[in-house]
Amino acid sequence: MRIHYQVEGEGQAIVLHHWTFSSLDAWYELGYVDALASEHRLILVDSRGHGGSDAPHDEAAYRPEPRVADVVAVLDAAGVDRATFFGFSMGGWIGFACATWAPERFRAFIVGGQHPYAQTREGARAWLRVGEEEGAQAFIDLWEREVRPLRPAEKERVRRFDFAAMRAAAQDRDTLESTLPEIRVPCLLFAGRRDEVHALAEKATRQIESAEFVSLPGLTHGQSIERPDLVVPVVRSFLRRFRA
Repeated sequence: MRIHYQVEGEGQAIVLHHWTFSSLDAWYELGYVDALASEHRLILVDSRGHGGSDAPHDEAAYRPEPRVADVVAVLDAAGVDRATFFGFSMGGWIGFACATWAPERFRAFIVGGQHPYAQTREGARAWLRVGEEEGAQAFIDLWEREVRPLRPAEKERVRRFDFAAMRAAAQDRDTLESTLPEIRVPCLLFAGRRDEVHALAEKATRQIESAEFVSLPGLTHGQSIERPDLVVPVVRSFLRRFRA
């Protein structure tokens, strides 16, 4: 399995793990790389099935254990023993999986728009079937009709999607709740107040020994990661207090 990653900046390492329907390019487009690379070594990862990484169509390839192994392999390749993990949505779920299967490799976790409890992914699979069966333009039309207009870079990314691989990746998730009391490193969880995962993300924070939760007023799921002007100050504050 080939996993595509990129490294930017210098300093203490942070893994940036993107969300479904995306790739590591989104961290650049939204301004997170520019905002964080001056103080940190950013390790941006394309999740398998996305971006420049390999895209198997076998659902077994997208179980949490091999996806954690991908992140660990990237850390090894980059020569990093321990890093902070920052993931949003799907990336946040992989963060909880990293806390379960490779806790020794992470010094802190930042999870946005996600919780560790069991969840169905049928909604995502239904959207991906539109792209798989009717083509990328049909997916773009659906997104723009139901969510918001896509930026030109996002449309170009959608046209490169392997929809079958992404559908295989969009599996229902088993609960990782038993991991929460075992997490011994600082954690920051955040979610938009209008995000359907808000309550469960806040619940998870209460089950982790050293965790804090930030609610972003008025924002939906997708809007919360698209507001780096709100998210980056929260992340910077957490990282500075953590280092202190």
